[in-house]
Amino acid sequence: MRTFNIKTPDKKIVPALQDKIDNLTKPKGSLGRLEELAVQIGTIQQSLSPVLRTPQNIVFAADHGVVVEGVSFSAPEVTAQQIYNFLKGGGGINMFARQHHFILKVVDCGVNADFGDLPGLIHRKIRKSTDNYLYGPAMTPEEMERAIEIGAEMVQLAYQEGTNIISFGELGMANTSASSVWMYFFTGIPLKECVGAGSGLDNQGIEHKYQVLKRATDNYQGNGTAEDILRWFGGFEMVAAAGGMLQAAELGMTIIIDGFIMTNCILAASKLHPEVLEYCVFGHQGDEAGHKSVLEALHAKPLLNLGLRLGEGTGAICAYPIIESAIRMINEMSSFKQAAVTKYF
Repeated sequence: MRTFNIKTPDKKIVPALQDKIDNLTKPKGSLGRLEELAVQIGTIQQSLSPVLRTPQNIVFAADHGVVVEGVSFSAPEVTAQQIYNFLKGGGGINMFARQHHFILKVVDCGVNADFGDLPGLIHRKIRKSTDNYLYGPAMTPEEMERAIEIGAEMVQLAYQEGTNIISFGELGMANTSASSVWMYFFTGIPLKECVGAGSGLDNQGIEHKYQVLKRATDNYQGNGTAEDILRWFGGFEMVAAAGGMLQAAELGMTIIIDGFIMTNCILAASKLHPEVLEYCVFGHQGDEAGHKSVLEALHAKPLLNLGLRLGEGTGAICAYPIIESAIRMINEMSSFKQAAVTKYF
């Protein structure tokens, strides 16, 4: 399987970044998390004057074989229908991308539909849907490798376009189920606590979903490695996102992590390359059951808590203005010396 050369950012620059921030015209520490963000991104970029360039959100889309077990509130055809909606600009992610000037890309990794040469869609279909992991692995080792390569390819293209801050989103009915299983295996949190409503299941539906996933995990016959868990239970879009995150870290990009599904994708990616977490800003804590717990398992401090559970990258983009404020702070505020203000702390 492909490996990535991800370096832990050199922390030697941290004292200089902190000194610059402490000498801005404000009480020491008075801008809280913004100061932490400026230090983190300055460390990632190895710069006392970090910049944000050409933000992008990449949505990976695919269908899941397990959807036939009734684990999703939404009908399977919704994945393809939402592709058309996104390409017309009508999705939630479209609106947020327009508002915050993000480039938005939509990638078909394995949607169960024929799109022909549909303009605006990036065509990288591995096949139409994964297999049903209730009875065996969702994908072959070769398909998993292909999904990782798709994610890496999309990030390399973004990097060539000048992007240095990126977020990822997903589209695929039943992908909260796969995320719950990844969370269970990678954190050890009881499966029941990892399973939630997804796109809108009621209590009876959640219990059915749990029972299906319990059978799937009980039936698992793999070797227990991170790669095997990804392959056995993942969606093509989720593995692509994990590959994209690893590529982004290798290229020194800041990664904004979205909701429950993308948090589990970075969890999975961190099992392959733990250093990837150094490059992550966690955008929000969502409303999906288990999101708070998986964030805690990652020792993550999300910027927002708005009760979101849409996915697509929406929460990540909502957090972007806060990150931008942190970068403006370190670059645009005057120092005490520049402003001829007496240092008052």
